[in-house]
Amino acid sequence: MTDFEFVVPVLIVGAGACGAVAALAARDEGATPLVIERDAVPSGSTGMSQGLFCAAGTASQKAHGIDDDADTFFADIMAKTRGQTDPTIARAIAEGSGPCLDWLVERHGLPWTLDTGFRASYGNSRQRVHGWHGRGGADMIQLLHRRMAEQEIDVLLEARLAEIVAEDERVRGVVVERPDGALERIGCEALVLACGGFAGNREMVAEHMPEMANARYNGHEGNRGDGIRLGAAIGAAVADMGSYQGYGMLTDPQGVTVPPGVLVEGGVLVNAEGRRFVCETDDVAGLVHPVLAQPGGTAWVVYDAAIEAKCDYIPEIRQLIELNAARTADSLDELAAKIAVDAVNLRATVAEAAAAQGRTDAFGRTWQEDRAPVPPFRALKVTGAIYHTQGGLQIDGNARVLRPDGTPLPNLFAGGGAARGVSGPSYWGYLPAMGLCAAVTLGRIAGRAAARLVAERTA
Repeated sequence: MTDFEFVVPVLIVGAGACGAVAALAARDEGATPLVIERDAVPSGSTGMSQGLFCAAGTASQKAHGIDDDADTFFADIMAKTRGQTDPTIARAIAEGSGPCLDWLVERHGLPWTLDTGFRASYGNSRQRVHGWHGRGGADMIQLLHRRMAEQEIDVLLEARLAEIVAEDERVRGVVVERPDGALERIGCEALVLACGGFAGNREMVAEHMPEMANARYNGHEGNRGDGIRLGAAIGAAVADMGSYQGYGMLTDPQGVTVPPGVLVEGGVLVNAEGRRFVCETDDVAGLVHPVLAQPGGTAWVVYDAAIEAKCDYIPEIRQLIELNAARTADSLDELAAKIAVDAVNLRATVAEAAAAQGRTDAFGRTWQEDRAPVPPFRALKVTGAIYHTQGGLQIDGNARVLRPDGTPLPNLFAGGGAARGVSGPSYWGYLPAMGLCAAVTLGRIAGRAAARLVAERTA
């Protein structure tokens, strides 16, 4: 057996949302977890996100009169993924999301509430997207780490996972690499892989999702797939490796995400000819492909001042306003000149959208509460990008990592980007805010299960 410098009950790899929540959950169960993080400042995919996640049946939903529950959420997941996701994981997330959010709010003082500005859309049949109003993922990470510090949970920074040490089918510990190349060996009774996916690994992206091999990457550079690769090396199964969240509204050249609310409230996408080319409200992740298929791989999101005002509580919109990124105009002719598209086509495009109010248009978009843009207009140039992957280590409903034959590895758990999510085999199964939902919910499930396993073995 490898000699370890020290041994901890629960070792968690990754200090993003999944790892932080796993640590808090393990601590609440009486365990003393240690978190290791490859970066000097924790961020990961969470830190680059809007900090929003789905949860069903929460106290905040009830306070806003939203009738939602785990069964409805589960049905939405299965419908969006065309029945091709793992129903066991989907059920665990659907049932665990609401209690997880309420636990974080009530037990740990996280100020998360229902985002009432995020309408039920893109596969969510209910308003169930929650967040910290006016704040984003970076704020979420900082607050989670403050809560971990209050619980005296240690985080070992600049410690990259280099190897998982296993013996007799049980994880014994890990080897971590320091920035100077030094290796440290840490033993554990249970290991939780809460590290990132592999969207930052060009070779893995090209292998598993070749259609995105040359797409821009808008995510954390540390998402190299280490947890997935090392878990597979000790016998874990992987699944849905072709699944990812793409997005078609990354501003060019600013590199700021235009939130989906801009489209949901009535914004439209037009190409270099000033014509619409897609149903903007059908598939939030699927927009990446039609946008990239346009001349130059870019498009313009056209909206108005009223839509901007409805969305200006979102940090990304505030950032775009501060950058003066949008082209503005009092007429469509003026806007067409500023974005170099055909004015006749642009006028016709907006007129057709306006005429469709209360019905379904030629692209399949049903116009109800949303309405076509009116003066004064706004336009942002956007492109498509890959944000994060959704495939990974196969897990069960307790976040235990499974072998190819379906049996669990005894003391290995996974969540976040390291685990198989619930977006099905490709991009089209992604629900808004599902990546962070899976990370947070599976983090709690994994942390609790790991702590209970250790307690049972030492009882």
